[in-house]
Amino acid sequence: MPQPFINRRNFLATCAGCAASATCSALAGQTSSPLVSLPSIPTEKTKLRLVFTHIPPEKATWPYQGYDYEGRKKALTAQLQKACPNVEFLPATAVNADEAKKILENDAEVDGYVVYIVGIWSRAPKTIYDSGRPTLLVDDLYAGSGEYLIDISDAKRRGLKVAGISSSRFSDVVEGIKAFEVMKKLRCSLILDVTNGNLGARGTAVEELFGTKVKKITGEEISAAYQKADRAEARKYAFRWTKEALKVVEPSPEEIRKSAGMYIAMRNLMAENKSTALTINCLNLFYAGLLPAYPCLGLFQLNNDGLVGACEADLESTITMLLMTYLTGRPGYISDPVVDTSKNQIIYAHCVAPNKVFGPKGPANPYEIRSHSEDRKGAAVRSLMPLNQAVTTLKYHPIRKEVIIHTAQTVANIDEDKACRTKLAATVKDMNKIQSQWDQHGWHRVTVYGNYRRQVDTISALLGFSVVDEG
Repeated sequence: MPQPFINRRNFLATCAGCAASATCSALAGQTSSPLVSLPSIPTEKTKLRLVFTHIPPEKATWPYQGYDYEGRKKALTAQLQKACPNVEFLPATAVNADEAKKILENDAEVDGYVVYIVGIWSRAPKTIYDSGRPTLLVDDLYAGSGEYLIDISDAKRRGLKVAGISSSRFSDVVEGIKAFEVMKKLRCSLILDVTNGNLGARGTAVEELFGTKVKKITGEEISAAYQKADRAEARKYAFRWTKEALKVVEPSPEEIRKSAGMYIAMRNLMAENKSTALTINCLNLFYAGLLPAYPCLGLFQLNNDGLVGACEADLESTITMLLMTYLTGRPGYISDPVVDTSKNQIIYAHCVAPNKVFGPKGPANPYEIRSHSEDRKGAAVRSLMPLNQAVTTLKYHPIRKEVIIHTAQTVANIDEDKACRTKLAATVKDMNKIQSQWDQHGWHRVTVYGNYRRQVDTISALLGFSVVDEG
């Protein structure tokens, strides 16, 4: 059973480096921002070829003979440029397949295609997506609908990198285009994998399918970075984490300071390598004596700050977290789920979890500082996450080229001493289906607050991934 939690006032009194009241007052107002500069998220602009397709206006077709295509294209281009300031649009028109081929020949450097079908039967959209390049087909309603429906069905059936938008809400088009921005960020990103094992096929698949580089950092390197970590800064983080925690149960002040030193080591390695994501083989390296502290609190801090800190050198979950952070601005939460069929619940359990689930600028939920559950050592987090909220749980599997996904509604923070510290319970639609895919995709899943099923469908199609609905 857990030890009685330490009185926080007595705990803080023992926190070295925090005795000066001026220091404590200065830190108290910094709960929503890091104490030092963090690695930055890629800002490279996305370059998209915007192709309007239609036949000549003198011909009778949808929308109608004599339609003002030029006026419509001009208006749509202006709307897109205003709504997507981080995208460079390169407008062009194709009235037949041959013109589409000429556009493709000159587009080696673009990040993808937005094909806006403003009139039907040009055959140009099919020519573009047949090239195999990521393509978003957009139906300008009542203008492109027939060609759109036939082409999107054809592309999906053949598993091409094509997604479609057919909606009267212009914001849905903007949302679809955001997928290209996320893909650009992924191609400009680097994951640090802290492990003494081989990266193998997983690392290769991540690089090939997402364009995200993966760099190995050894246990000896993280240990050396820990030795160099600024101990005064570590004391400040230890003080902050302790002050903001609802309670501290098992860990001593020294253990939390060691955890803060590990955070600084990880963050400094990320900054040196210009990396926005890190995953660490925490269990094996800790038991091998190469980690003087568990990284749980450090990963908690990275995720709260808008970066990615992932457990167990799990590259599949790490790339999932990175993609969803870029897509939603919210952190992912890795878990080892448990199912309770009597309540139609899935319980997402782990010893690392953020407490700013709506993003760095969002509200913070309460958390406790506990030991790592399985061996009752070190310092970890129990996050008491928001309830009555929709969540999306998923994982990309690069080798299988699949993303497994389900949505749920959060209902409880389970207080149970067995297994990992954070236990977020959620109700699901189909408990039988939920239990059908774990042998194919592993135990871990990544949970993000919000229902992002539509956005995941779009970006997965553009990446060439199949979507597997697990309930």
